[in-house]
Amino acid sequence: MRWLRRLLGGRRVQLDPGRQQALLRDVQSRYGTHAQVRFPEQVEALTAALNSDDGLVVAARIVSQVADEAHADLQAQAQEIHRRTGRRLLVHRRNYRPLWMEAGHALRWPLFALPCGFHPYAQVAAAVAVVGSQAPRLDRVTDPNPLLTRVFEVLDLTTAAWEYGRVRVDTDAAALADRLILSAGQVIAAMDDPPRLPPAVRELMRRNNTVSVHDPAGPRAVGGINLGARMRESFLV
Repeated sequence: MRWLRRLLGGRRVQLDPGRQQALLRDVQSRYGTHAQVRFPEQVEALTAALNSDDGLVVAARIVSQVADEAHADLQAQAQEIHRRTGRRLLVHRRNYRPLWMEAGHALRWPLFALPCGFHPYAQVAAAVAVVGSQAPRLDRVTDPNPLLTRVFEVLDLTTAAWEYGRVRVDTDAAALADRLILSAGQVIAAMDDPPRLPPAVRELMRRNNTVSVHDPAGPRAVGGINLGARMRESFLV
């Protein structure tokens, strides 16, 4: 694997675990819903703060932790539904759409209330942007394959919740989806042998419908996003 050869070879970067922990604490404590700053400004500040090799490690950790915690949350929700109703729900990380299609009305979107406290429209959006913008350097600090899988997981969770989970599509939600698509495409472009696109992405790429995007502060539609078109632009290269 190229990333492992780079880590073991002469092009290895110097990473500082202490610096990474400090960055992670700062990202957790200063940003999110409690910050008196709009999400786009938070994303801009966070992206600048993570503009280093240690910042890239932190960004990758945020994406992976969010995906892992979201999966654990959905498993717990499925178990609770089974306990209360006897209904069994299958939670597959590679494709969440069947789960949301079957039980979206009974599920809570996990990204708004994860144990780590990362907010999807602040820390997660910024971490995804950093991973994409520094994609050519990813294999110097981590294995890009599982990280790309986690980016796709978060994208799957986001788009399925729009369609089946009653998550409101406002400009912050659309910005997150757009960053996930763009960054996944950037990571794929930087890989020698990228993996096959997951089922949820392939399904959406066959569509050509536009989703209305609303003002975060009101009901007014201010634009739209065509997920299928954006994915085709980013992944069919």
